[in-house]
Amino acid sequence: MTRRAQVADNPLASRFMHGRQAGPFSLVIFGASGDLTKRKLVPALFNLYKDGFLSAPSSIIGFARREKSDDAFRAEMAGAVRTYSRRQPDSDDQLARFTANLSYVQGEFENEGGYRQLKDKLKHAAVARQTGTNCLYYLATPPDAFVPIIRNLNTTHLVTPITDGDDWSRVIIEKPFGRDTASAWQLNGVLHGVFTEPQVFRIDHYLGKETVQNILVFRLGNSIFEPLWNRRYVDHVQISVAESVGIESRAGYFDSAGTIRDMVQSHIMQVFTLIAMEPPASFESSAIRDEKAKVLRSLRAFDPKELSSRVVRAQYIKGSVGGELVSGYLNEEGVPRGSTTETYVALKCLIDNWRWSGVPFYIRAGKRLPKRVTEVSIVFKAPPLALFHQAEGNGRSPNILRLRIQPAEGISLSLGAKVPGQQSRITPVRMDFMYSSAFGVTSPEAYERLILDAITGDSTLFAREDEVELSWQHIDRITQQWQALPLNTYEAGEWGPKSADDLMAADNRTWMRL
Repeated sequence: MTRRAQVADNPLASRFMHGRQAGPFSLVIFGASGDLTKRKLVPALFNLYKDGFLSAPSSIIGFARREKSDDAFRAEMAGAVRTYSRRQPDSDDQLARFTANLSYVQGEFENEGGYRQLKDKLKHAAVARQTGTNCLYYLATPPDAFVPIIRNLNTTHLVTPITDGDDWSRVIIEKPFGRDTASAWQLNGVLHGVFTEPQVFRIDHYLGKETVQNILVFRLGNSIFEPLWNRRYVDHVQISVAESVGIESRAGYFDSAGTIRDMVQSHIMQVFTLIAMEPPASFESSAIRDEKAKVLRSLRAFDPKELSSRVVRAQYIKGSVGGELVSGYLNEEGVPRGSTTETYVALKCLIDNWRWSGVPFYIRAGKRLPKRVTEVSIVFKAPPLALFHQAEGNGRSPNILRLRIQPAEGISLSLGAKVPGQQSRITPVRMDFMYSSAFGVTSPEAYERLILDAITGDSTLFAREDEVELSWQHIDRITQQWQALPLNTYEAGEWGPKSADDLMAADNRTWMRL
């Protein structure tokens, strides 16, 4: 059987190996004057263009409050590509051809006037640039602009019903998607008054990272791991998201959200469900998201009586990160006096299903930690018989599978091995796989993958309505009760508060060294 035939017969391999090209389309970026557009979205679009994925006619329209001409917008985005793109243009002509697809509309998100101008721009692109009526709307705006944008798109008839032949309209919404269950439910209601669920793409850039995508391939594409991925062989799982930075210029948003809403509800819950889900019946988006939702339904609720033994919250005080003295959270610009917002959270999660019964999932996330790193560690159980208890060294070190999501994407597996020599001395050794060295190319940015998925209509790596609401339900159960818990502190540059170590020590476990 040829390699092409093998891929065709394997939907998992086919899904990840076959390149996809976008057909004719228009993309409207609301919030086009913001940092996300300059640093991530337009550079991602340029790399897709450079790689040939956007070879069909396309039009990219920026929509924002600031007044500027098409030429000024093109020049600004050309500068963004040169500054932030992971790859530089091959020539000035290549960049000029890309920016020729860009134009700009000045308008207020709340007023219909700008949307009428946008409608004229889209009609012109459909004829002059032959983009057709397919349109993707990207809401790269603060959350309070989501509802007025959605309603004005509807009022000005800029959304194509899903039943109108092959033409389509879709919308990408950045996080945060609500700040609790009620607001997420309300936002879903507004969305579904205009778009159907298959037209809605709730983006989380973590799901576009190569190692996150590789979780399913690693589990389901290698027969030696899936049989071990359960309570019989796994002792526990750790998910760590560490950031060395503080809140930077985001005090207004962060103080109302905190780490549990900013990181746990979105990024971490998405990774958590991919690690814990059952193998899907097929590699279709609906089947995968069905299994992710089942994990959230099986997640044990945080009972008030056991909250103190399963949850830790803390806030950083002044300290040193990377040799630099930094202020405590309460001294950051824009933070209200006496704020009790957490900058660190640790959780012990339990899944009540057949696969994971009795296996704890430990989660920690925080700011002003020693370094920036995101990692998942699968810690396997020790062998049932300590045959090498008389050997020197740590003969009972567990096998640990580590999935490094950022910054150096890769996978490592620790094994016990005998040190060469006359003595019986055992030490852990690591087998490492790094994307940068294994493939000799830099991984595409997460937004490249996710934007192309949305253009081609693949919703696999986007959160579905029920996933969002289920994850918020679990977060709400914690935040509605945890004011009764102490707000611990930790010095900036430390790995969190002592209470987080105590949470692990109560189970005779320790956090992984990152």
